Amino acid sequence: MILLPLKLVVWRRWNRMHACKTMHASRVGLVFKQHRESLAKEEGLSLTHHGDCSKRSMGDLFVWLISFFSLVALLIVLVYQLMCLADLEFDYINPYDSASRINKVVMPEFVAIGVLCVFYLLTGHWGMSMLCGPYIYYNVRLYLRRQYLVDVTEIFNMLNWEKKRRLFKLAYLVFLLFLSIFWMIYSALEDDE
Repeated sequence: MILLPLKLVVWRRWNRMHACKTMHASRVGLVFKQHRESLAKEEGLSLTHHGDCSKRSMGDLFVWLISFFSLVALLIVLVYQLMCLADLEFDYINPYDSASRINKVVMPEFVAIGVLCVFYLLTGHWGMSMLCGPYIYYNVRLYLRRQYLVDVTEIFNMLNWEKKRRLFKLAYLVFLLFLSIFWMIYSALEDDE
């Protein structure tokens, strides 16, 4: 007796989910829509609760596209910093120019990853936001210790450390980029179903 309402709730949720997925796969959309509306009327449900499923999946696809391009921009910034350090190592550029070029893009990098993390939070992608957490924590720690800028006088002594730090960041961003690509493809395939 107690399980009857629970079974009814589970059946209704499954019916909504099945209707949402089958709607995309159905070739006869009008017949399915009429059938779904008649089922909803029989059960006393409103169709506005589950509405158009494609809007949600298209929104997710849009979120992952923004994430992809943001991560690519961050990767470009880090590769630029590594190129400046490599040019300095091979003596193609002087320490002052190298430090000034790197220091110009450090704060935009910090801001971009922070905005991306907030973007994940606002769109409800908690897992990706939590994966951005260690990167942001490391950046905030560098900022609070005043170690985020490259010092012109110490750049040759710290060259290997600066390169390792940026390579670690690069690897972490590549990991986030692959996750973003995975979820973008998953959202696109989910939209096709």
